Amino acid sequence: MNLVLIGYRCTGKTAIGRILADRLGWPLVDTDTLIQQRAGRSIKEIVAEGGWPEFRRIEREVVADVAADDRQVVSAGGGAILDDANTEALRAGGKVVLLTCAPETIWDRMKADPKTLAERPDLTDSGGIAEVRRLLEERREKYDAACHYRIQTDRFAPDEAAGRILTWLKVNRDL
Repeated sequence: MNLVLIGYRCTGKTAIGRILADRLGWPLVDTDTLIQQRAGRSIKEIVAEGGWPEFRRIEREVVADVAADDRQVVSAGGGAILDDANTEALRAGGKVVLLTCAPETIWDRMKADPKTLAERPDLTDSGGIAEVRRLLEERREKYDAACHYRIQTDRFAPDEAAGRILTWLKVNRDL
């Protein structure tokens, strides 16, 4: 079984994932990092050269490979759930936790994160907070269908959020 974290950019998948991985003694696997390694390019470069379809194709391969492994904390890219094959693979391979927070919090975190600005392209022509709000609304149904559990990460420090996830996991291992 894997513990899979899903959610929009900057909802805490990496920060909370590190804490969870440490507490479980499992590796943290970030699908966006693996996509970049496999492609030999940044996400921004993949999208600029091959468009979002090329990125999603590589993502589907990476997610399938990751989901086939066991006992790892997986930080899935924010849009991984847009592909039903990814959602099926992630749910089949583990427990899926949706990390959420307010659009304003996401936007503030994105502006403060140089990695997000340098490596990740805008997802729509609107960009900014308008893009965050729009995509959260567009993806809501997919996120809801993919997850076993959800937690609003702007209500808790990362350590506390991780603790709540582990408590939920302990109670619900056999969903």
